Amino acid sequence: MTLKGRIPSCILFVLLALPTTLAQTSSRAATVIDSMPQAKTISEAAISPDGTRVAYILNGRLSVVSLNDSTSRSIEVDGKLELRRAAWSPDSKQLVFLADLATEAPSAQLWTAPADGGTPAKRADLKGNADAPSFSPDGTKLALLFIEGMPRQSGPLQPMTPLAGVIGNKIYEQRLTTVDLSTNVVTQVTPADMYIYEYDWTPDGQGWWATAAHGSGDANWYVARLYHIPVKSGEMHEIYTPKLQIAEPKVSTDGKHIAFIEGLMSDEGSTGGEIFVLTVAGGKVQNLTPHIKVSPSSLTWTAPDRITFGENIDGKSGFGTVNLAGEVKQVWSEDEFVGRASFARDGTTTTVVRQSFSTPPELWAGSIGVWKQITTLNTDIKPAWGVAHNYHWMNGNQRVQGWLMFPKDYDASKTYPLVVNVHGGPSAACGAHWDTRIMGAQSAMGYFALCPNPRGSYGQGEAFTQGNVKDFGGGDFRDIMTGVDAILKEYPVDPRRLGIRGHSYGGYMTMWAETQTHRFAAAVAGAGLSDWLSYYGVNEIDEWMIPFFGKSVYDDPAVYAKSDPMHFVKNVKTPTLILVGDSDGEVPMEQSVEWWHALETLKVPTQFVVYPHEGHVFVNPADWRDYFVRSLDWFDQWFGKAGDGTTK
Repeated sequence: MTLKGRIPSCILFVLLALPTTLAQTSSRAATVIDSMPQAKTISEAAISPDGTRVAYILNGRLSVVSLNDSTSRSIEVDGKLELRRAAWSPDSKQLVFLADLATEAPSAQLWTAPADGGTPAKRADLKGNADAPSFSPDGTKLALLFIEGMPRQSGPLQPMTPLAGVIGNKIYEQRLTTVDLSTNVVTQVTPADMYIYEYDWTPDGQGWWATAAHGSGDANWYVARLYHIPVKSGEMHEIYTPKLQIAEPKVSTDGKHIAFIEGLMSDEGSTGGEIFVLTVAGGKVQNLTPHIKVSPSSLTWTAPDRITFGENIDGKSGFGTVNLAGEVKQVWSEDEFVGRASFARDGTTTTVVRQSFSTPPELWAGSIGVWKQITTLNTDIKPAWGVAHNYHWMNGNQRVQGWLMFPKDYDASKTYPLVVNVHGGPSAACGAHWDTRIMGAQSAMGYFALCPNPRGSYGQGEAFTQGNVKDFGGGDFRDIMTGVDAILKEYPVDPRRLGIRGHSYGGYMTMWAETQTHRFAAAVAGAGLSDWLSYYGVNEIDEWMIPFFGKSVYDDPAVYAKSDPMHFVKNVKTPTLILVGDSDGEVPMEQSVEWWHALETLKVPTQFVVYPHEGHVFVNPADWRDYFVRSLDWFDQWFGKAGDGTTK
């Protein structure tokens, strides 16, 4: 849903006209952004069950590489189609994947292809949003998630459909759908009034375990429950209601247990919490990892009684194991970012995409921690920025972690600006990934760049993630500011040239920060939340707020008011750039309009840019470039002499 129809057309015209006024002109920031090294990025990787081959997707193209002799080949169905979501058959002989059509509304084809070569076979034309295809355990069927007739890409991050005419209750539900490989008959199995988020086959192929909810898929992920679904009937049998959010339902290799992650999560797909197991016989639920000081993000059963999990651990990527007795072992962690691991049937051989601040992404395979590099896509690419440290500081008794990147060509005899980058979420974390647009570009501009992981973030355990419940802008803000103070004491940062920026929760924290302090010389608020009362009534995902605030804004306005930037807006003096997509459903454009209007009224230097047809995450690369060039230009303007630093 977009709400631009509620904005007077005269204002809307002015806002939409702004993108032509700054970032298209030549600037130091534009030069830096355009000179960043362009690394190739592998979007997906899956290892065959027998552990001999890896399928991966690069720029919408599917390739298969042999781990025995490193030979590779491409699988193509049409050079114009974007391929995604490749998965192996149980016997490792076939791949299933989706091919997206270039149509205005989502439309895809479902294909299978022999892994050793041969002609791919189209299995279905799917008019709507399709996702997560997989083979049944016996290899005779495919399952996938399908939203028939969906007019836009699914998910709250995507641009919403504009409101028009009489507003009804039309809901597009994501259903479990099967394709019989002997006939190519497509069958929607689950009920039309349930939205399926994630699923996993039972080992006998007779059912699935899934997370699902009634109603709008975007909003109700936050109240999803665990269900068992027989393949033949498609009946939804509710088994477990979590106290918080639930993700990653995984069936044990013997079918006796279901594992999942439960915890406080602010966004679908950004997973963290603790690992729970449900015993199928009897329905007993057990928390296997209470008080663990990491944030599990993915699960794989690597034995009938053992789970291997990916994790965020103190800002780093890692892997651990836990057995049914709750015995946890740390297997590996490093100062890098590792995507979801794909496991072979032996429970040991894996493939991952590894990257760090200094090393661009590449595909690796082998046992965890002793992987061998498979691809050399980015061999000659080097970072154009300074070094990054896993940085720690104290806020009272609380130890806080973040990533601090030094200016390019750092000279300790000079002083530099510092930009604080607050991540989205808040249930998320800054990681050590190859970064050309934010910290890397800031470093190349001659700034220190800090990405803090304050309370509310992943990486320190569930209690830390829940540390900002009913306290947005409280302890989390102090965690950030004590980090700034620690850096000022340790490194040559000019306290007159501090900046803060962020998107989503980071946009909120930027707006909040400028109501609480005048220490920042400039601020950039992307998709920021300025007014909890109005936000509650216009956003598309209102269920997310209940776990964080305890009640709705109508039932307990006071708990929201104390964290509301608009209540303190008259304190703002910081020059502020405001950026937002006009079709944002997670944090609608009106939130930015309110902040811009208030700052204009208060004569605070401000600029407001609205990007047409963009959602919470932009889909047009030109808009992303404009967004980041404008952000850097704004800091350069208000920092004054930045460049290579000034003499102490």
